[in-house]
Amino acid sequence: MFAAYRPFAQANQINFDLQDTGTGGSVIFAITELAIIVFVIVALWKVYAKAGEPGWAAIIPIYNIIVLLRIAGKPWWWILLLLIPLVNIVIGILVHIDVAKNFGQTALFGIGLTFLGFIFYPILAFGDARYNKVV
Repeated sequence: MFAAYRPFAQANQINFDLQDTGTGGSVIFAITELAIIVFVIVALWKVYAKAGEPGWAAIIPIYNIIVLLRIAGKPWWWILLLLIPLVNIVIGILVHIDVAKNFGQTALFGIGLTFLGFIFYPILAFGDARYNKVV
């Protein structure tokens, strides 16, 4: 009676063949991502230092936003506006445009800071831009 079910039981065995499971690619991706993150942190640190703020402020959550608002010339309470959905997108764009203007860049550069910060912050940090607070 159980002999008829034997082929089905053998079909459920686990195959332990050595196969490429694709983990090598994910390790390379993780290392690349970590390198990009470290590079952006270094760039933010340098931007904060160029603006006369402590560079370590770039890695402290919430405080980094307060310092960025100070660099942009905005009041600290704008951080509350960043908590409101959809309003935070507009406020983020405005803050980055003012950061760009304070470094002598255009509003288009500020939009680049908002949406492609991993490209534009290193340009701001390692380029020849100087911080001149525009009131």
